[in-house]
Amino acid sequence: MSHRILIVDDEKMIIELLTDHLQDCGYDILAADSAAKAIELLQREPDLIILDINMPGMDGLELCRSIRDHTVCPILFLTARITEQDKINGLQYGGDDYITKPFSLTELSARVAAHLRRDERGKMRPSVLTSHELIINLSRRTVSWHGSEIPFSKTEFDLIEFLVTNANQVFDRERIYESVWGYDADGDSGVIKEHIRKIRSRLREATGREFIETVWGVGYKWNR
Repeated sequence: MSHRILIVDDEKMIIELLTDHLQDCGYDILAADSAAKAIELLQREPDLIILDINMPGMDGLELCRSIRDHTVCPILFLTARITEQDKINGLQYGGDDYITKPFSLTELSARVAAHLRRDERGKMRPSVLTSHELIINLSRRTVSWHGSEIPFSKTEFDLIEFLVTNANQVFDRERIYESVWGYDADGDSGVIKEHIRKIRSRLREATGREFIETVWGVGYKWNR
């Protein structure tokens, strides 16, 4: 069965361009030109959402925040904004990745495929890992401490899964990004930094422990 992708953009030309290209790639496409229409289409249960930030009314960031508690599928922002702070803001609102305008259709479809592959790997791999009384259930995609679940976004869990399954190994930001996203990540180190910061903060608040170590000048590792 084909994956279903929801495209949200107020520019008709962009919707038509992405629809034609992604349909050629074999995906089923849902399209919305407003936040209200996008919310309505969530009942169709898309596997991935491509979301323009600069829309009139409720913009993409606000829409992302309003729907994140109701959908766990990857959300990829389309944006002309390119500063690191803009990327950090998007991640804080619940987004998983950025596609910067103007973009290559080849790159866009590669990113879409990478996120969908991660979903499939997560569904097919029933396993439970432990780390200092922390329980990471890879099939249910949950992290628990003494019986209480610690909430993480989809991308945060993907990063935890990568680090904990490769515990005690040091990875630089580019390797982490490439391994988790599935393609070259040059110039996106701010994305990794912000995700790691949020993961650390949430784990520290819940457990009082540090699980992820920064190896200065090299990268990060999960200490088991």
